[in-house]
Amino acid sequence: MPQPLATRGSIDSVITPFNHRLDSALTKKPVTILQVNLGKRCNLACSHCHVDASPHRTEEMSSAVVDRVIETIYTFPQLKTVDLTGGAPEMLNGFKPILEAAVATGKQVIVRSNLTIYFVPGYDDIPEYCAQNRVRIVASLPCYLADNVDKMRGQGVFDDSIKALQWLNRLGYGRDPSLQIDLVYNPPIPTSTDFRLTPDQVALERDYKKFLLEHFDVCFNSLFTITNLPIGRTKFQLEHHQLHQPYLQFLESNYNSTTVPQLMCRDQLSIDYLGSVYDCDFNQMANLPATTPTGEILTIDKLLAAGTLDLIGEIQTETYCYGCTAGCGSSCGGALIS
Repeated sequence: MPQPLATRGSIDSVITPFNHRLDSALTKKPVTILQVNLGKRCNLACSHCHVDASPHRTEEMSSAVVDRVIETIYTFPQLKTVDLTGGAPEMLNGFKPILEAAVATGKQVIVRSNLTIYFVPGYDDIPEYCAQNRVRIVASLPCYLADNVDKMRGQGVFDDSIKALQWLNRLGYGRDPSLQIDLVYNPPIPTSTDFRLTPDQVALERDYKKFLLEHFDVCFNSLFTITNLPIGRTKFQLEHHQLHQPYLQFLESNYNSTTVPQLMCRDQLSIDYLGSVYDCDFNQMANLPATTPTGEILTIDKLLAAGTLDLIGEIQTETYCYGCTAGCGSSCGGALIS
């Protein structure tokens, strides 16, 4: 797959704390997006997974926390989007009740799917269920070439992903304006200091659409390019190759201050399977909880008790935040600037 050149960072430099690079404190805007991580169980164990999900993980949301998430959805009309992730969210407790609560309250629902879950016994109803509820599907397909996908996600994953996309297309996804399917590109995890930024999102989307349509008669709406942040398995593999520090330095060297106003953490809350609150999914996986201006760690219970989602003053940051601000930026919705 084509990879544009990017300036390498100096491996001799010292990483500046992320908040020291900001012109002012990174503050929260009114929260409009609730991203809910239902747990870590998944039918896949992808090499780039920052959640460290796999079939062997057992963590998932309890029914009590599911009820609190549903209460939150009904209580706060300021929420415009409910974003369900995992693990494979479709196989985790609370998936359908939370989804249906979001639909009932008129919110956009995003399901972050690995696509292959549709072929696991017991989950073959999910494509039709999502279509009936007009759910927006955001699906991982880190390349349009089979070998590259299977190396990152497991043997046979590419073929199953294509079959799933064809299935979704037959239901109207990618064709009916009310049924949106977006794909996610993740670059390979570096094994040398020849680091690259993610490709240009517009150009790569054009390549994806041309190849998938010509070879598989598959269509989709948008492509999101997402930088691999050094968290979870990505961090483990970087450390294995003694590249964790150099990779962070590369990201810092490509810091782009114009991405900061669009950072996804600005208007989002991330809820984990225990009901703890984070500024974003990456902070959740790094166990860096959101706090009030007085330093109180937040939970979904505290938000409900306070009667507001807007208790956070300053967003918690770490050096991996350079991954969201390098080049054109990166978020759960892809590049931040064109």
